[in-house]
Amino acid sequence: MNTWKTLETENDESRLLAGLIDEADAVVVGIGAGMSAADGFTYIGDRFKKNFPDFIEKYNWFDMLQASLFEFPSRQEYWAFQSRFAELNYLDQPAGEGYIALRKMLEGKKYHVITTNADNAFYAADYDMDKVFYYQGEYILWQCSNFCHQQTYRHDDQIREMVKAQEGMEIPRELIPYCPKCDAPMEVNKRTADKGMVEDEDFEADREKYNAFLEENSTGKVLYLEIGVGYTTPQFIKHPFWRMTRSNENALYVPMNQKSYRTPKAVRPKTVALTG
Repeated sequence: MNTWKTLETENDESRLLAGLIDEADAVVVGIGAGMSAADGFTYIGDRFKKNFPDFIEKYNWFDMLQASLFEFPSRQEYWAFQSRFAELNYLDQPAGEGYIALRKMLEGKKYHVITTNADNAFYAADYDMDKVFYYQGEYILWQCSNFCHQQTYRHDDQIREMVKAQEGMEIPRELIPYCPKCDAPMEVNKRTADKGMVEDEDFEADREKYNAFLEENSTGKVLYLEIGVGYTTPQFIKHPFWRMTRSNENALYVPMNQKSYRTPKAVRPKTVALTG
């Protein structure tokens, strides 16, 4: 049975969303790549071509995501690409209007965010980072490629030096970072299907805060707001949101996406899909 009054009074999508957030006892927000893309931070097209013309010419890549997962022939080339990628999508990426608008809509509400993105969007838009859980790592962080210990590292100046000093799609050999524990090459802290990723103390603390929020807000009018989440890794946001919506009779699942994804039959009566 629907208990959300806003659904009966609003047809305009923007006012509907604002009303649902206002009416909710708590909001759980899941953010995927579509959110950053909507703000212009795309991994395809002109943005990709402008910043990686040499790599595109050599490897005929379609987008930055494909490129970021590539098995490079050398560590010098790996860090030539990854340093440019991190500078573009983290260090120099400006605040997105959509992220700012969402933050303002959530002001004064009980909310928590989980994201599969790894860019700087939430930092740049001045979110309370105690309420944001980066589940897939961050482009600016490094980890030991041998996973010899659970700690990440950050060296912004060295990333910029890699970008500045690279020639012929390679950084100088002396700039290649190595693990301070086992001397294995470092790599970007990013979850992969075969290896996972290093999950350090900060990551574990963020996971505990997110899980505690879910437990504390498992009943009542909980809004599961999913923005720009596709079907690349549905097990991290989409599937859990479906399960939590099913288990709470007063919950509402609100996916925002330009694409239409199949929702389980049991969740559909408690789903309001926004596409505008």
